[in-house]
Amino acid sequence: MTDMLRGAGTILVVDDLQGNLELLKGLLTREGYAVHTAADGEAALAAVARESPDLVLLDVTMPKLDGFEVCRRLKRDPATRLMPVVLITSLHEREDKIQGINAGADDFLTKPVNAHELRARVRSLVRLKRYTDDLDSAESVILSLALTIEARDAYTEGHCQRLARYAVALGTHRDLDDESLAALHRGGFLHDVGKVSVPDAILLKPGPLTADEYEAMKRHAVIGDSICGDLRSLRPVRPIVRHHHERLDGTGYPDGLRGDAIPQLAQIVGIVDVYDALTTERPYRAALPREQACAELSQEAQRGWRDRGLIDEFIMLARTGQLDRPAGSEATRAPVTQAKP
Repeated sequence: MTDMLRGAGTILVVDDLQGNLELLKGLLTREGYAVHTAADGEAALAAVARESPDLVLLDVTMPKLDGFEVCRRLKRDPATRLMPVVLITSLHEREDKIQGINAGADDFLTKPVNAHELRARVRSLVRLKRYTDDLDSAESVILSLALTIEARDAYTEGHCQRLARYAVALGTHRDLDDESLAALHRGGFLHDVGKVSVPDAILLKPGPLTADEYEAMKRHAVIGDSICGDLRSLRPVRPIVRHHHERLDGTGYPDGLRGDAIPQLAQIVGIVDVYDALTTERPYRAALPREQACAELSQEAQRGWRDRGLIDEFIMLARTGQLDRPAGSEATRAPVTQAKP
């Protein structure tokens, strides 16, 4: 969508002095921006949630919550951390600017605000916000595609959500950093996005796959990696998408990686993928109860397919209820047959 179709942008101006609000609103409205105002920090946070502005112009000295704290909260929230925040201040001390940088401010303006500088800073930051919005939209399309693929098979309803939850639970238990946890969450949704290329006759087949059908199914890992493409936000996710079917002994696919060559995040998603496949009903078999599924995971570690430490930690989480599985998800099932990839 072009900027012309979207308009110049939406700005939230926050200041406890009405005169300042009117001045900035007048300058920006003449430039074509839709301008909203708030008179204190708490009102600013409410306005951000309500209006989703492209940029926040934020006075530092305000009642209730000062500009530093408002900025800090916006930058801590995943929903608003990419929203540009400009602190407007009459403070000149170096320590105050450092405090603003530590709070996450994207830029600074000093009172009295120069109109030319204001227009240039706002134009630049709104343009940057549009770029990040476009990237976010592209990622959302891919995530929607993943859920559409899941919807093709009634037996896999909720599979992506469960994998994301299980993977993050195991990653959290391992004290992984926030970026890794975010990758695990997205990887839970995107791990099988490449199955968009798999015909329904194969994907939904109730019986065992032929050798040719199995090869066609295995290609979904490489195709999913390609679908994620060059989106920077999905770079940490691509190894999960490509390698979650690898095994430590090199018998997995698509690249036959061995041992530590398999990324840890891919190993985590691979484990939770197997667990969810075992504990949910499929057209070719019934679901396993939790303990039997855990026993099968343990056997995969004994065969040299999975990391014993990861398996033991995951089994502990499953047995102690820390995976937060929905009630009634366990069921008895027939003897195990090889799960589809």
